[in-house]
Amino acid sequence: MRENSFISNFKIIIKLLIFVLVIGAVFFAVGTKYKQAAEKNEVNAYTKSRFDDFYALEKNSLDIVYVGSSHSYCTFDPERIESLTGLKGFQMGTPLQHADTTYFELKEIYNYQSPKYVVMELYWDVLDDDFEPKQADSFFEVLNNDALKEEYIKEVFPLGAKAKYALPAVRFQQEYFAFKDKEAEDEIKEKTGVTKTVIQKSNGTEYYRSSGYTYCDTVIAESEYDRTNQFKNFDDKNWEFSKVQLKYLEKIVELCDEKGSELVFVTAPVANVSMEYIKNYDKVHEKLSSFAQKHNIPYIDYNIVNQQEKLLEHENFRDDAHLNDSGVGIVDTHFSHWLKDNVMHE
Repeated sequence: MRENSFISNFKIIIKLLIFVLVIGAVFFAVGTKYKQAAEKNEVNAYTKSRFDDFYALEKNSLDIVYVGSSHSYCTFDPERIESLTGLKGFQMGTPLQHADTTYFELKEIYNYQSPKYVVMELYWDVLDDDFEPKQADSFFEVLNNDALKEEYIKEVFPLGAKAKYALPAVRFQQEYFAFKDKEAEDEIKEKTGVTKTVIQKSNGTEYYRSSGYTYCDTVIAESEYDRTNQFKNFDDKNWEFSKVQLKYLEKIVELCDEKGSELVFVTAPVANVSMEYIKNYDKVHEKLSSFAQKHNIPYIDYNIVNQQEKLLEHENFRDDAHLNDSGVGIVDTHFSHWLKDNVMHE
């Protein structure tokens, strides 16, 4: 009887092992497929081009670096600003970049460069999140520093996120389905000459150019004036810093001071129509401005500047939240003069 029981238990264990191996193989195959799709995503490709160019730079050749979310790489064209200030710069923004990622990105930047100035774009809508895995993943995909990646995961990732990150089938799922949607849209366009998003997007071009900058001349679609505008019903009356992001903002201040870089804060403008939707934006501005003043950091908020000086029109935005190249030209000219008057001391 004991022998039969042993054989029965052994068979169960073998079946469980086979099941686990099969499931593991499926997860590995699906994860690989999802990861390959994520790498073909246009935004990821632009970020990779940006980092490849950064890693190819001559060591300690930069005067200024620009960090932050998409609002950074949709606002600061280093070559334009260099032509007006003489500061050789590079754009290091990544999609949805939170302050925790900015801190670790700066640590990597300082492994290669010793910039005199660090321009950090402050987008309030990523400063109230404790953790956002997708933006961390965008950074990891292009970071050539495994030790720094491990440090980031150890210090920043919540326990549940660490487990999910270990499974590519879960980690890259969103990017995979976004990529498949884009594939289907391109196929429809090739066959019919139109896309399913033609009503929602104006015609235009977008491509990675150089110095980390992505060129775009698309103009905001009329649907984003109202129906699809992401800022409808935004009320910032109770907006607060995430404790996590506030901690990393403090660490960024300390790091820049330690490395001898002057830190500059900038809030990029969202579309005029979007500002009309946002309630109590002054509450956000006051809190960002107070943090900058507390640490004696120069700060300019282009949503406030635009309201006061009427710098920008609807045609200067690619969507409801980001400038197109025409808007970049306007803001970068203004910013260059402001930088020389308020930051550069030579």
